[in-house]
Formats: sequence, C-alpha cells, structure tokens
Amino acid sequence: MIGADAIIRCLEEEGVTTVFGYPGVAICPFYNSILDSDIRTILIRTEQNAAHAASGMARITGRPGVCAVTSGPGATNVITGIATAFADSIPLVVITGQVNSELLGSDVFQEADITGAVESFVKYSYLVKDVNDIPRVFKEAFYIANTGRKGPVLIDVPIDIQNAAIRNFKYPEEVKLRTYKPTVKGNMVQIKKVVKELEKARKPILCVGGGVLLSEAKEELRQFSEAHQIPVVSTMMGIGAMPTRHPLYFGMVGNNGKAYANRAMNESDLLIMVGARVADRAVSQPDLITRGKVLVHIDVDPAEIGKNAGPTIPLVGDAKAIFQDFLKEEFEADYSEWVESLGEYRAAMEKKRNPDPAYVDPAVFITRLSEKMQDNGVYVADVGQNQIWSCAYHVVKDGQFFTSGGMGTMGYSIPAAMGVKVAAPDRQVIAVCGDGSFQMSMMELATLKQHDIPVKIIVLKNNYLGMVRQYQHFTYKDNYSVVDLSGSPDLEKLSAAYDIPFLRLYNMEKAEETIDAFLENDESMILECIIDPMDLV
Repeated sequence: MIGADAIIRCLEEEGVTTVFGYPGVAICPFYNSILDSDIRTILIRTEQNAAHAASGMARITGRPGVCAVTSGPGATNVITGIATAFADSIPLVVITGQVNSELLGSDVFQEADITGAVESFVKYSYLVKDVNDIPRVFKEAFYIANTGRKGPVLIDVPIDIQNAAIRNFKYPEEVKLRTYKPTVKGNMVQIKKVVKELEKARKPILCVGGGVLLSEAKEELRQFSEAHQIPVVSTMMGIGAMPTRHPLYFGMVGNNGKAYANRAMNESDLLIMVGARVADRAVSQPDLITRGKVLVHIDVDPAEIGKNAGPTIPLVGDAKAIFQDFLKEEFEADYSEWVESLGEYRAAMEKKRNPDPAYVDPAVFITRLSEKMQDNGVYVADVGQNQIWSCAYHVVKDGQFFTSGGMGTMGYSIPAAMGVKVAAPDRQVIAVCGDGSFQMSMMELATLKQHDIPVKIIVLKNNYLGMVRQYQHFTYKDNYSVVDLSGSPDLEKLSAAYDIPFLRLYNMEKAEETIDAFLENDESMILECIIDPMDLV
C-alpha cells in the first residue's frame, strides 16, 4: 500500500461517498488510487467550485464534504471556496497535492505554500511529511472539521508521500488531541439562570443563526418555542430553522431583514441569541441589543461570545444539547400579549412594493415558486439582489435554504446546489442567481451534464451587478461604475450548447404556467426571468 491508497482507505473509513475536484500531476497518485474505490469522483470545471460543491454536500448531510485539487494554481484557486466555508462554519476536508518534499521552498513549478496561504481560513491545516502519519492526520482532520464550531481543514500531501510505501495501515478508532476539547454540554448553572430570566421576562425573543442548523437542533428549537410560545427571528444563515409561515416566526433580522423582526429585537426585554455571531449584517449596532435588556448569547465557540456584544449570560455549548436541557426545565410564563403585538407589527410593517408590470416581479415570483416547490425542496440562493429577494420572499416549509452569508461569495449557488443534489438525489434542488453570479459558475453546466446531476437553475436577469448598482444609486446618485453586464451570453443559446432545456419569463402574465413547466420533472433546466434593471431590494 502506498500513501495514496492509504488516503482512499481513510476516506472509506469516514464513509465518504463523493470527492469533487480537479486533477493535476501533484494529486495524480490520489486520483489513480481512487479508481479502485467505490467513491464517486466528480470533475468540477474550476477548483473554487469543488469546495462550494463539497460545502453543499456537507450542509445537506451534516458530514464533512471532501474535495481534492492539485498544487500551485489548483490549490490557490480553491482558497475562495475554503474561505466561504470557514465564514459559515461548514465542515470540509480539502486535500491538496504538493510538489516533492525535498523541493519544498525552492520555488519549483506549481509550488505554493498552501498551508500558509489558508491559515486565516481554516480550523487547522496539515502538511504531511511522513506517509505513516496519514491515518492519524485524516482521523484528526475529520474530527476537527465536524466538532465544536465546524469548519474546513486542509491536508497538503507532497507527491512523494502519496507514492511512498506505508508500513502498517491502521485507522485510529479515536482521536487524542490534548489541546482541542470542544464544549458540547452547556453549564447547568447558566442554563438555570436563563430559565429564571425567562420567568421574569415579558418580551423574550429567540434569535437563531446558522449554528442551530449545523447542530441539527431545528426540532428542539421548535419544541421549545412552541412549548412556551416564545417568538423567533433569525439571521440570514438561520433561515429555515423555523418554517417561514410558522406563527411564532417573525423573519430575518439585519440591514436587509424584516422591519418588524428588527423591531422585535429592539423592543425585547430578553434576547437569546443562539448560534449567531452578532456580526454586522445581522446586528449593525451591537450596543443597541444590550441596551435595556438581558442578552443571553449561546454558542459552541467561546471566542464568539462577547466579541461584538457583551452578554448578561454567556452560555457555551452545542445548540442541540442546550435546547434539550432547556426542554427539561419547567417554568411558567405568559408571552401572549407580546406575540400578539409582534403579529400586529408584521401586518402593519410588511414592505410594500410597486413593481413595473412590464417585468417579472422577483418578490411575487419567488413566493409563487416556493409555494409550488416540494415541501422538502432545497433552495440555494446566490449573492446579490437575488439573495436578498430570496431571503425575504422564499417560503421554507420542511425544506432547507442555503446561501453564502458570511463571505457573500458570488457564484456559490450552482456548485453548492450540485453538491446538495448528489447527496440527496430524491429531493428537489433549485439554484437561484443573478446574471452576474451565474456567469461566475456557468462553466459547471458541463459538470451537470457529464455527471447527470439534475439541478434547476433560475437566473434573475437585469443586465447589471444589481446590488452594487443599487448601492451606487443611493451613494453616488446614479453615477454607475463598472456594473453594466452588456456582452452577457444569450442564455437560450448557451442552454442549447449544453443540451439543457430553457425557459424565459418576461413578466408575471404567464408566471404560473412557466413555474409549473419548470418544476414538472426532475431534469436540469434553466429559467431566465427578466427583471426591471432599476428594481430595488
């Protein structure tokens, strides 16, 4: 057995079914060995998207996604995908090939110090120097990626290590890391303090972030909210933790969130933030959420607690375990007046739109699409105006909503949706993007065709980088700079080139029948919606 064979054995031991990647000489031993495995390999058309696809798979399965690329430009290209996963705490194991060990540091062809380059975007990284370390390194990497605050781990393997003979392969049964012991169970003293505050509170609110979804705590959250009638709001990454139309869910907070959700946060006397970073997109002025209220901050990462806002009660632990403990605590409280007030706020403060009937109204379109989607369908939003419209108007039932929240990486939706569909072939998967973000990953249409991955793609076309144009509209008084997308391809012809069925919707007159045709079967399809270039989120 050589090192490359050992790596494949490690992946098999971890239950890996799919590797997304792009080969090159420095990773060829790995890709040669994987031919003798049942692990599926998917050739992505650019390395960044290998990480995005692995991210989509990780988010739908709850297990680390895996991608493998070559050295030099292959490794540097994947960095944006790694950073995207790191910002949203998505578990990945990224394998990079590297030049011969004895050549490291001599600037040979396609050498890049990838472990140094990704230092600020990974939970941990390894440069394998001894082939016999491979089983230990991979066992640790999968454990680190998927415990505590989840995130990407990079393993850099020189080609000579991949080709070296390994003496005695034995995959470790457990991990022994002296300095890495993430807290799962919450401190019971702190939990009881929170319960006492809930007994005293009149206007409590639960603000949930992506950590609730990553810890698979949706059911516990809903049980706790319903048992005590505690209203819930979410950050962008927390969308889907509660069904959109649940009577206790009051929308997304933040600059682009619902006005009534922000008002609920501001007026609450007890704010319980769970699995959220208190970052600027959700909370633009952290001081406001501590003023005149009790702030409880629950997070598996102790470094996040108090980083942006000082909590009254800090509580470190996994969201699922903590909600399970909350559910065991009995307390009496009546928040019905508060919930009723929030319902009135929602009715009075819902944003009114006045769209141009000559175009597709993205708000109404996305809502109608959502209502017609399968209940457990997966909606993957890209970045830009399409993301904000999606956050505001997509209706989550029993499905999931994925997007790039922390890094805001354009081009995320198509490869991420591809990873979701590979892992969950029986579920409906739709990627929604703008014409700018579509062109950042349209090369992956070839991957969809080659590997028969039926993803539905919607392109909201306005011929602009819409979010930047909107910013320039307000900030620079319509002095637009480098946002015109003239020269973009005719998507009907592009779809034909890839032999993918195509639909185009010009306005809302035929929206119902077009959406029905789009969702009719499970084959890949592209639907282009013509959007008012001057529409605002």
